[in-house]
Amino acid sequence: MATSGILATPATATTLTMPAQVRSSTLPNGTTVTIDRTDETVVVTPSMGATPVHRNAVVSGRYRVSLSKPATFLVQAGYIVGCQVSVNGLTSTGTGSGTANNSTGVVTPTVGGGATLSVGPGQAVAYNVTDYERADPFGADQHKKWVQYRNTAHGSLSYKGTSLSVTGCGGYAQARSYANVWVITDTTDQIVSLYGRPFSIG
Repeated sequence: MATSGILATPATATTLTMPAQVRSSTLPNGTTVTIDRTDETVVVTPSMGATPVHRNAVVSGRYRVSLSKPATFLVQAGYIVGCQVSVNGLTSTGTGSGTANNSTGVVTPTVGGGATLSVGPGQAVAYNVTDYERADPFGADQHKKWVQYRNTAHGSLSYKGTSLSVTGCGGYAQARSYANVWVITDTTDQIVSLYGRPFSIG
């Protein structure tokens, strides 16, 4: 389960080794879903913008998903980034597009990994690191924010050296990792999420 607390970082570049975490949840149909995150690191670096409103971090991590019985499931990974707002209580549904709804604490994804994220004071957005490339029925490339696993009880997803660039935040900025696992069966359609420990990006 996610733990509370903020890991602070100095102004110079530094590497954070984040704690491994695991969550297990039993769905209404009896399927147990286990999400295990390991090897998460964050390198907070000076931004190329070199101004107080710019932030930059390079993130890496690995997720393993295990089900008690085979099913079709989707996995999405990313980071919730907040400007002058605590990200500890925010969650990501992963099913739409937008910014934080501070009344509900729900954040929906806006951009994919590698893009520059614009976040103003009091705002929070979700930043996807998953980008599943596949051909559409006409042979053209299409990019999905969910990685799909069909009729299996195991799956893994990793990312390495993904840039998390933020602009527009003149105050403190925080982030935390998340993974959503969407299990789809004849009797169940449900998302199980794992959230990482919040950390400072300046």
